Amino acid sequence: MKLHIAVAQMGPIARSDTRRQAVARLCDMLEDAAGRGAKWVTFPELALTTFFPRWTIDDTQELESFFETEMPGKETQPLFDRARKLGVGFYLGYAEIAGDRRFNTSILVDSTGNIIGKYRKIHIPGDAQSQDGYPIQHLEKRYFEVGDLGFPVFDAGDTRIGMCICNDRRWPETYRVMGLQAVDLIMLGYNTPTGYGRLGEPRHLPLHHNHLSLQASAYQNTCWIAAAAKAGVEEGIHMIGGSCIVAPTGEIAVQALSEDDEVINYVCDMSLADGYRGNIFHFERHRRPEHYRAIVDRVGSSRSPF
Repeated sequence: MKLHIAVAQMGPIARSDTRRQAVARLCDMLEDAAGRGAKWVTFPELALTTFFPRWTIDDTQELESFFETEMPGKETQPLFDRARKLGVGFYLGYAEIAGDRRFNTSILVDSTGNIIGKYRKIHIPGDAQSQDGYPIQHLEKRYFEVGDLGFPVFDAGDTRIGMCICNDRRWPETYRVMGLQAVDLIMLGYNTPTGYGRLGEPRHLPLHHNHLSLQASAYQNTCWIAAAAKAGVEEGIHMIGGSCIVAPTGEIAVQALSEDDEVINYVCDMSLADGYRGNIFHFERHRRPEHYRAIVDRVGSSRSPF
């Protein structure tokens, strides 16, 4: 089976930009992707606003202006309407308020404009308070709870689709849990800055680590991965691009070349995973979970034997 998918990378969103402006950009890229024949589109993490966790925001009203209380809402409904008109499904990342709880969330919307899946980010990076000496603050732990929906996989016609968000992509457990559910395609969005914390990383490494994580995980879990960045210099902070579609071979099939709004697409041969699932990564034949207890029983590393 062939599946035509697209990734819609976004350039910067200013703090002063409105939800309507962001949605208009998403709609334009959805049109572009549909015009190329794509049936699914991946949008970035927190695609409706600037990446607000870089600031300490004490004003409750301002903070809540970055969150969605319903989906779709009045300002996001046009994206759902456009998807229905075009017959294209999509992944969308946004900040969610659910009662008195806040999550970094993504949804899966089918070609009829209906939500068929939801995921809440589990691996929350950064800090709960500003850190002295950090050139860039990353305060997701201040604003988001750990997701409570696990890593579900959703039936979308003949394709099983899973989701994750940004920092989740660095953790092998993310993909293996979905791989064990026979996932075919994993969609994810990210907002990744260069120069975070005190690591002192060379500027090229965040993009290298991004692709390293995606390529290894696609190969080891025999699935396609569609990853969308919010990129460029946003409110003075540089964020990596590198949006891409990765094959089950671990190869990058197509990659964005800019750090602005850009659509990339690829006709994916979903049967490409079959050889790996039936041989090297035939889980039922080769996995030995009785020897993996440390993965779930121990959170941090230790010198003591297990």
